[in-house]
Amino acid sequence: NKGWFIEPTVFADVTDDMTIAREEIFGPVMSILKFKTIDEVIDRANDSVYGLGAGVVTSNIDNAIKVSNGIRTGTVYVNCYDVFDSNTPFGGFKDSGIGRENGELGLRNYLEHKTVIIKRPDDSMP
Repeated sequence: NKGWFIEPTVFADVTDDMTIAREEIFGPVMSILKFKTIDEVIDRANDSVYGLGAGVVTSNIDNAIKVSNGIRTGTVYVNCYDVFDSNTPFGGFKDSGIGRENGELGLRNYLEHKTVIIKRPDDSMP
């Protein structure tokens, strides 16, 4: 009678083979997966069929940039999450999202492009 509510939850010691690490969870849930190198983080993040958004928490901006450039996801949040700017495109890669929304790229979803090539009868060019 009180509706649906999920308490914010943190799962520790998550491994790559667990369902929670392989599927998108739309709720106040965080999974903690341990890693040894930044390259391992990038490889493991890219070993997913999803790519809507990612979060990076670090005090090392060089690591944040390396991870942000290396992972295939539509949005990367560094030291924050769910910050929204309607001027920026939103959407995912791979099996996440349906293209881009918002910003100039979002408008392109409503456009169709056409190429017309005409050979003039007299072969002259302007």
